[in-house]
Amino acid sequence: YISPNLPPHGGLASPGGYVMNSRPGLYRNVVVLDYKSLYPSIIRTFLIDPLGLVEGLLQPEDAVPGFRGACFSRHQHFLPDIITHLWQERDEAKKNHDAARSQALKIIMNSFYGVLGSGGCRFYDTRLASSITLRGHQIMQQTAQWIEQLGYDVIYGDTDSTFILLPADCTTEQAKAIALALQSEINDNWKHLLQEELALESHLEIEFDCLYTRFLMPTIRGSEQGSKKRYAGLVEHISNGKIEEEIVFRGLESVRTDLAKQFQQALFDHVFHDLNPTQYILQTLADLRSGSLDDQLVYRKRLRQPLHLYIKNVPPHVRAARMADEENHHLGRPLRYQNRGWISYVMTTNGPEPLEYQKSPLDYEHYIEKQLKPIADAILPFAGIDFSSANKKQMELFNHH
Repeated sequence: YISPNLPPHGGLASPGGYVMNSRPGLYRNVVVLDYKSLYPSIIRTFLIDPLGLVEGLLQPEDAVPGFRGACFSRHQHFLPDIITHLWQERDEAKKNHDAARSQALKIIMNSFYGVLGSGGCRFYDTRLASSITLRGHQIMQQTAQWIEQLGYDVIYGDTDSTFILLPADCTTEQAKAIALALQSEINDNWKHLLQEELALESHLEIEFDCLYTRFLMPTIRGSEQGSKKRYAGLVEHISNGKIEEEIVFRGLESVRTDLAKQFQQALFDHVFHDLNPTQYILQTLADLRSGSLDDQLVYRKRLRQPLHLYIKNVPPHVRAARMADEENHHLGRPLRYQNRGWISYVMTTNGPEPLEYQKSPLDYEHYIEKQLKPIADAILPFAGIDFSSANKKQMELFNHH
């Protein structure tokens, strides 16, 4: 066999990972089940391979069906065996607590899908990458269906993770027991289904990843629809015999100030523990407007290209950097920001100004509108509280004083 020439025009794109529409809400007891190395396990199970594709298309009657017209030889292939070998090496590394080696092997295993889906790869064929991702979609949908047949709701799914809502009155022990029962049920189902329908041995392995005792799936800003890849949850860890709580954020942290991080943490803390955050919000707004939180309002952002290259679109941090260097030039100091680097700046009533040369008063309303309000609007509706009315109330008090 000789490997093919590079595809002439790069490649046709293949579909990406599966992302399910989420059901927004504030929940108790959400467990996450994850497929272990989903794409490598699909390559292994369904015998996806460049050589297997060529041979499978020559004798389709005995081949394993793929997607977009692909079928794969049951006997002639390389990739499934390479993955199997790497998988065993990774299990070995895990057993020896060799985290770096385990991580390196995981990256190598996952890179096979990436390279098969890339037009710069000699073996690129949209039928290969699609047979991996579309099979992933099918696996995730089938998983959700099995879980719902067992009487549980699936509120979200993403590439290889499934989020399952359990009864609100479950104890932590009961929730974990249900998750482990679901795990073994789903793994058994795959073994039987693939053996019966395709005479294949299943290497798909779903495992219990974590339990969120409280979980919030926000809506997309300004709509009723649930967002994707953005959520927060409360996880309990046992450390030195004590239960410790941690709030996990996914996709909810953007470029932000210390104030915003603290505000977000505190709001979730209140809502996850069924406490009313109104008093905390009023206090934060009062402290902000009185100037006692000024040191928490600094933005720190990276200049990704030399200053003179920002021509059409000049974002706030670039304006601040230019101002700082004009001042440096004026004072005969070395210019600091011409060629990339980091800038710390604040928003003032005259727009962005560099921290080291701030001349104008801070624009507190900017911080409320752009930093606190979006965070509050993602969380508070689920607790039946409206940020704008709390803000209005505080402003009236503030002006009154």
